[in-house]
Parts: sequence; structure tokens; C-alpha cells
Amino acid sequence: MIKKILIANRGEIACRIMRTAKEMNIATVAVYSDADAKALHTQMADEAIHIGPSPAIESYLVGEKIIAAAKKTGADAIHPGYGFLSENATFADAVIDAGLIWIGPKSSSIQAMGLKDAAKTLMEKAGIPCTPGYLGEDQSLKRLEKEAKIIGYPVLIKAVAGGGGKGMRKVDNASNFANALKSCQREAASSFGDDRVLLEKWITAPRHIEVQIFGDKHGNIVHLFERDCTLQRRHQKVIEEAPAFGMNQETRARICETAILAAQAVDYEGAGTIEFIADASGELNPDSIWFMEMNTRLQVEHPVTEAITGIDLVEWQIRIASGEPIPVKQEDISINGWAMEARLYSENPTNGFLPSIGKINLLNMPYGVRVDTGIQDGAEITPFYDPMVAKLIVHEENRKLAMHSLAEACENVSTYPVINNAGFLCNLLNHKAFEAGSYTTGFIDSNLEALTAKPPLKVDKLKAISLLLSDEDKAGPWNGLFGFRNGSQADLSMRISVDGETHTISVDPYCDDCPYWEQVSDGLLCIDQGWPYLVSLPRGKAKSGAGDLSDGQITSPMPGKILSLSVALGDEVTKGQPLITLEAMKMEHSMTAPFDGKVISVNVEADQNVMQGMILLEIVSHQDEEV
Repeated sequence: MIKKILIANRGEIACRIMRTAKEMNIATVAVYSDADAKALHTQMADEAIHIGPSPAIESYLVGEKIIAAAKKTGADAIHPGYGFLSENATFADAVIDAGLIWIGPKSSSIQAMGLKDAAKTLMEKAGIPCTPGYLGEDQSLKRLEKEAKIIGYPVLIKAVAGGGGKGMRKVDNASNFANALKSCQREAASSFGDDRVLLEKWITAPRHIEVQIFGDKHGNIVHLFERDCTLQRRHQKVIEEAPAFGMNQETRARICETAILAAQAVDYEGAGTIEFIADASGELNPDSIWFMEMNTRLQVEHPVTEAITGIDLVEWQIRIASGEPIPVKQEDISINGWAMEARLYSENPTNGFLPSIGKINLLNMPYGVRVDTGIQDGAEITPFYDPMVAKLIVHEENRKLAMHSLAEACENVSTYPVINNAGFLCNLLNHKAFEAGSYTTGFIDSNLEALTAKPPLKVDKLKAISLLLSDEDKAGPWNGLFGFRNGSQADLSMRISVDGETHTISVDPYCDDCPYWEQVSDGLLCIDQGWPYLVSLPRGKAKSGAGDLSDGQITSPMPGKILSLSVALGDEVTKGQPLITLEAMKMEHSMTAPFDGKVISVNVEADQNVMQGMILLEIVSHQDEEV
């Protein structure tokens, strides 16, 4: 059995692996960059080794530094987690060549399935149905446009070496193809060092269903049933659940058997996921599900499979890498109940989901549910890595209970001053179409306005929170009057500020509908249905933070590079119109107009590097122009 594991990763997955390792009495080693010197995963590990500057390309993606750290600390195995080097066949070979144990599949399997075009070709030879598309080597615009026309629009452009939604775009018609292709190629080159793409037919009512598989060194392969990862934004998963809604026994048997065949085709060892796309225009059936790709690693959403099967997947990974056989037979694995997972990110849903970076001075997570996180009070969300705060996982008897439990968990999240997406998650989990199971991978994009709408704080809650504010203000005029009655309730009112807007509220000293709140430096942070509201006594005009568009100043939410400008000085713009495309965190972020108006200043140009908080351009509303 392995004695000491170096985790070649960071954040929540590093902490997750350490928990299982400690339960197995296996020592752990963390690696960290400059930005992660005080991160939670470095504190949880038995040892921690510095491996370089903050950018991943100079630290977490440098295999030589990681292997050197393993040798220095006497680790006998390396677990890559997911992302970074987890699906890098060259790194896997280097680990083994260094005399260390690689906790992952064989490099030949990684290589066979790592490139989407080669993987689909291999699956087709194995008789596994794949979505129609183009996998050719000719990457010229002319050839790709021709193939897209043959396939028929809409088509999906996908980075050959991609993952996590990077380098992926749906294209509805020929006129948008060239621009979408360029954007995909830029993201693919930045994220994976490979700008090649493939084309797939876009299934008009797609659902994303995947099967967890495991193989060992003794030729055994089993599946742990399916997960549904249909709810996505920009091809990144948001809510995952197991089992899949509407899955009948015949279809489950077929998709799981197909997953086993796919794993056998590459002589698979360790944890892997076979991803399928299903046509959800009708009921799920065995003939409307096609192979999409294989992920040769542990998935972000693995906890929902752990919940319904009662199996610790990380423990299985460690035991299989140590040479042990899979502990159970296929017939011993069964589905118990329903599990759901929500990905909690430090991002602003009301501002195009732009990452919210900075130090977290307040962090509250819900009780009674599984919380996988690599963040603690005082941690900092930096622009160098994915802005995930935590994964919230629930396990209940049935889907309805799981959905309600997860929504309640999201309602009890608070972070400050960084913004999170809990309110958006609550809106999604409470949506009737989600409860009914009538959704596809395009559901979030199609309902984005409703799902990102932050409701006003209800009057009863405003009254209750006003009472709290007045109690704080001991010099205020109301303290001596609360509770006073002379035949009727006293007519008391006060002015409060909610997210920078001033309201006059009638205060009810007996109002008990108080929202969850926390005292913060700027007032009271109130959480209602997952959405944050900063409530305070008015102190003049509130200042806009980085990325805040309320005053017409379009500021950079993080360090990055301007890819393109869509407007010029003096241009008329309409609310929601794209203004600037910013590249940051290896993703492209579109910044749009907050209202109808006119561009009065442009302070940047294409290819310019910008810092967080920099004013990129300014818009004035027509109403302000008249004034």
C-alpha cells in the first residue's frame, strides 16, 4: 500500500484527496505557488512544498518541479486531482520513470482518449455510436466552413485538446462561424497549447449524461451508474445529479454497457468518465444517446456518485494504483437515493458572471450537507485560478427532496466582500422546468435573464432589518419610541440604503421576518434566497466597485488583456450591447452596456493589458445628457 502521496493540485480537490488519505493513514504532501502560500490545502497536508510563481504555467503545470518535490519529501505516489496535469500522458510517464506510483490511468489510455478527434475515431472502430461531425487534420477556415455546411447548422466547435468548456462554441449560422472559430482557437491555444478544433452536429434538445467507470490492473472494469450534468453555462457544469432524471432500466443498461466497452477499448485502469450526449426531444431511449468523449481522471462531480453508491472513489483510486483489485463485483453496486451537487463560484451573476476576486473576510457555509472546499476565512480569490469557492452536495431519498435540500443549502451561503452565485443557483433549483425535468444544455442560456434576476428585498424584511440598523445607531431618534403605543402603532420611518439605493421604510418594532444577516464593515450583509443585500444608513452616494456598471463606468473586474473593442467614442449603445471582450483566467469575458446611452470616453485599445479596477470606457445615459 502507498505510504505517502503528493497531491499535484490545489484548492478543494487537493483537500478532498487529503481527507481520504488521512482516513487510510497515508501521509500527504501539498505543493503550492506564491498565491497559495497560505491556502487551506497547504495547512491540511503533513508537508507543503513551494513550486513557483502564481501563474499555473510556472508552478502547477511544471511537471519537473512536482516530481522533484515528491522525491525531496519521500513521497512514493502522485495524485494529479483534476485539471492541470491530470490528463497529461507525458507527465504520467515521467512520474513512473522517476520510480513513483501514478494514481491514474495508463499513459496510453490518456493519450488515446485525450484528443477528442482521435478518441471518437477509436470509439467508432469499437462500434460505439458517436455524434456526426468533422475530425479531419485540415484546419483551414475554408475547409471547416465547408464541413460545417455539410453537417448542417447549428454546429458545435470544440477544442481537440479541450475541457471545462474552454475552446467551445455553438454556432447557429454560417455568418457567425469565422468569429466563433477564432475565439475557440484563441482559448484553446491559451488553455491547452493546441488550437486545433473538431466540429459536431448540435443536437437540438441535448442532455449531457455520463457514466462513472473504474478499471484495475487485473482486467476488471465496472460502472457506478450515470450522472446528469445537463445544466451548464458556457459548457461548464453548474448543477449535477445522480441518477439521471427520466432514465429507464433499458436505457441505463445500454449506456452503462457502452461505457464498459469504451473503457475496454483502451484497456482502462483507475477512475474515468464516459460522457454521452442524449436527444431529449422525447423520452430517453437507447437509440438516442451518442458517445461524446472520455475524461481520464476523477471528475469535479464525483461526490454525487459517491453519495448514491456509498463508495469512496478516491480510496478506490489509491487501492487500484497500489495494485489491488476492484473491491466489489458489478452486481454488488447499486443506486441508493438521489444526490445533487451545486458549484459555488466567486462570481457576479448580475454582471455577466464575471469573477469576483479579492480577500474573503466573511465566509459562511451551510450545515447538514457535504461541503467540499479549499477556501477558509481570510482566503483570497486570485485571478490566477478557477474562482470556485465550494461544492455543495446533498443526498436524499428522492429527487424532489434533494432539489429542495440543495436550494436550502444555497440559501445559507454568505461571502463578503466577494460576490458569489448562490442566488443564481437558488433561482435555478426553484425553477419549475428544472423540477419537471424539462430542460436541456441550453436551458440556462435560454432563461438567463430570469435566472440572474436579483429580486428586491421584500418590504417585511426591509422593516425588520431597519430595526436592526436603528438599534445600532444609539444616537438615532427612534430608540426611545420603540414599543410605544397609545391606542395605535407609532408612525415611525427611517431612510436606509440597500445596495447603494436609498429607501424610506416604515419601521415595525414587532416585525419578526428578519432575513439572515451578518455585521460587515459597510453595514449589514443580508442574505435572502441566496442573494446578498448590503444594507446601511445613507452616507452619501455609494462608490462603484470594480466591474460595477451602475454609473456607466465600465471597469476591469480583474487583470487581463483587451481582445477586442466593439464600440468607439461617440457611439450610441443599447442596454446589453457587447462593448469589450476581455481575456482573463484563460476565458473570454464579454462586457456589455448597462443601459441605453452614448460612449463618452474610451481608455483602452485591442491587445492592451489592463489592471483590476481600471476604467476601460464610460457611457452616459440619454437622460443624464439632457440634464
